[in-house]
Amino acid sequence: MKKTRCIMVQGTMSGAGKSLLCAALCRIFRQDGLRCAPFKSQNMALNSAVTKDGLEMGRAQAVQAAAAGVEPDVRMNPVLLKPSSDVGSQVIVMGQVRGQMPAREYFKYKKQLIPEILAAYESLAAEYDVIVIEGAGSPAEINLKADDIVNMGLAKLVDAPVLLAGDIDRGGVFAQLYGTVALLDPAERARVKGLVINKFRGDAGILRPGLASLEAMTGVPVLGVVPYLRVAIDDEDSLAPALTETAARKPLDVAVVRLPRISNFTDFAPLEQHPLVGVRYAGRVQELGAPDLVILPGTKSTLADLLWLRQNGLEAAILKLAAAGTPVLGICGGYQMLGRIIADPAGAEGEAGASLRGLGLLPAKTVFAPDKTRTRVAGTALAGPFAGAKVEGYEIHMGRTEVQGGEPFCRLTDGRTDGCAAGNVFGSYLHGLFDTGEATAKLADWLCARKGIRPAEAAPISHAVLQEREFDRLAGAVRGALDMDVIYRMMEG
Repeated sequence: MKKTRCIMVQGTMSGAGKSLLCAALCRIFRQDGLRCAPFKSQNMALNSAVTKDGLEMGRAQAVQAAAAGVEPDVRMNPVLLKPSSDVGSQVIVMGQVRGQMPAREYFKYKKQLIPEILAAYESLAAEYDVIVIEGAGSPAEINLKADDIVNMGLAKLVDAPVLLAGDIDRGGVFAQLYGTVALLDPAERARVKGLVINKFRGDAGILRPGLASLEAMTGVPVLGVVPYLRVAIDDEDSLAPALTETAARKPLDVAVVRLPRISNFTDFAPLEQHPLVGVRYAGRVQELGAPDLVILPGTKSTLADLLWLRQNGLEAAILKLAAAGTPVLGICGGYQMLGRIIADPAGAEGEAGASLRGLGLLPAKTVFAPDKTRTRVAGTALAGPFAGAKVEGYEIHMGRTEVQGGEPFCRLTDGRTDGCAAGNVFGSYLHGLFDTGEATAKLADWLCARKGIRPAEAAPISHAVLQEREFDRLAGAVRGALDMDVIYRMMEG
């Protein structure tokens, strides 16, 4: 039986652009008529997605699957770590919670996951023509190399050729690439078949003398210089979003509270694409200002982040804005915070029996439980400015919320209701609320009317349609920058 072809993209550091390069390759292989699947053995991220069968996986691999034109599958990301503190994470294996582990405990445990990782990879390889594998962080972390399951350790297990990408936008790209190669063992170094300069601004011709020297020093060819691309594709960093403090100057000002453990911040990417909506992230009272809308996003640690909100003064500032009529929207953990109380009798998030009062802006009470809700949903919004919008997305949360007044935020296609609304305050568990484009358009038109400005004339575009267009644009730029003939030969061995 012919061995399934594969290619692995590793980086000199977190944020080198591995996720988008893998998405580009997935789209390129799809364009070339190949059935392709992404794979990342271990992902550390607070952005996740839910598969059709109700399992949880890293959002980056879900996006790469979309680029490849295939349904997201938990086998594409068998291990997901969701940081819950500075020293520990929730460990999710094959889409289900395996437990909460401190970093030291997980490092001892992770080698036990190799059989499950290999089983996931091999089952994908039996179904697809090409597997595009993403590494994590850097393969040259010499304190972690011995038990590696995501970079060179995995490359050896699946016999993958490696592209090593460096981020020139941060500076020092020649040192990044040379230093990484130099720190690899001889066998690992032999796996690196090509170097990629990523995120370059300007004329690539000025790099030629440096590229020749780099090739001579490392013995590895430079396969391309990828330009700095601004594409509207969901991306993620390994631990925290690369959030900007200010938005482009647009007439509508939306402030998302930058919680310490913010999760699924990609929920707001469709809002950022609206021509009239500026989205910014505020982590201090001074940054909050007087926006047209405040959003409390999802979080991996609702109780801890609610306490943070209270201690740094943002809770009082949000309550003052809400009392003055500013609309407030909470998604998932943010929705839970807007209620009257959050209780954790079983210690699902931390200490058993912990309880905190919420902001009290919604008539709701949340009780955490160890089991996690993971499901895709669709429905129609009922509340306020969102009424009538078709919505679809997914739920990922530990708690159950009991609504004791107000009105439902939306009605789901299975007959259940989701969320709650009271006056100018709205809450929903629905990640992806703005993805269809309808909720975005209705919200923006309402905010325009409140502010006395003319609404946008363009019809709403769904996030899926926008991403399809952006995938093709990304693939075109990367195909033009990389020597794809060499990459195909690499995969043939």
